[in-house]
Amino acid sequence: MSSALPSRLVFDMETLTCDVRGLKADAAAVDGLARLQLALRRVGGELRLCHASAELRCLLAFTGLDEVLPVEAERQPEEREDGLRIEEERELPDSAV
Repeated sequence: MSSALPSRLVFDMETLTCDVRGLKADAAAVDGLARLQLALRRVGGELRLCHASAELRCLLAFTGLDEVLPVEAERQPEEREDGLRIEEERELPDSAV
């Protein structure tokens, strides 16, 4: 049995969503993401980023790559409705002290 790895991997997917919340916003990160997007587009796929920091979004916009590397909009958690609270007002009876 050979332990050699295949020289090429084939993926059948259209969109790869990448959680980048822990990614440092710098030129190396943008370069890596751009290269990954290019590789995916060559095989008919695309890269989507989620949980991008404000700094990373700003850097993507500054470099003009914000249209090439789409960032999924942050979803706001839905507001929960508090249960109905019914409070009755009444006078307490005078207690003998």
